[in-house]
Amino acid sequence: MRVALFLTCVNDTLYPDTGRAVVKLLTRLGVDVDFPAGQTCCGQAHYNTGYRHEAEPLARNFAEVFGGYEAIVTPSGSCGAMVRELYPRMGERARAEGRGGTLAATLAPVVPKTYELTEFLVDVLGVTDVGAYYPHKVTYHPTCHGLRALGLGERPKRLLRAVRGLELAELPGAEECCGFGGTFALKNPDVSAAMGVDKVRHAESTGAEVLCAADNSCLMHLGGTMTRLRTGMRPVHLAEILASTEEEPAR
Repeated sequence: MRVALFLTCVNDTLYPDTGRAVVKLLTRLGVDVDFPAGQTCCGQAHYNTGYRHEAEPLARNFAEVFGGYEAIVTPSGSCGAMVRELYPRMGERARAEGRGGTLAATLAPVVPKTYELTEFLVDVLGVTDVGAYYPHKVTYHPTCHGLRALGLGERPKRLLRAVRGLELAELPGAEECCGFGGTFALKNPDVSAAMGVDKVRHAESTGAEVLCAADNSCLMHLGGTMTRLRTGMRPVHLAEILASTEEEPAR
């Protein structure tokens, strides 16, 4: 199976190890992974800030770059939700504004074959035990886009429960937002920081060494909060746990 890795801006700039982990994991499972060099921002930041028209060229580029693949896999629930949930809305809004249906037609082929990583593993490859080994106590935070927009449900936790050596602790208040929310954290910093503290305190109460999520943007926010609170916990992307083996362990 030939798939494309849609790494996203945050991962490409700040968390390249997550992309390497996805490639390592999928290759171990027999998947042929490409990294199209022409990929750019998907337009989520523009769209969510009110610059919908400015996001359209980025969406067209996404469709052009990724259109030839059987599947598009991303380690980001928020960017996956942008493609799956908001690209169709962009196309329909363009049509409603009298600009024709070309945008909708351009975007339509890539929407159904874009998958967040855990969806791809569980729903497409049909696996939950990926051969991982990670001897740490972990708690899982379901990020808002993964939980509410994509409906990831139990997929991430099913994958974590199958990891050898891993002890999974349930996170109190798991469905509450961590407070990041992209530009929400910039526009409402005091509220955002307070929400982050609540989430980290809940995670700390589990006794876990690691707070895991499937979105590095949320982990960036929570990781900064952990550092300020001096909790001793560390944020780790789910892909890096799943890519870890006894021979090549992640920290």
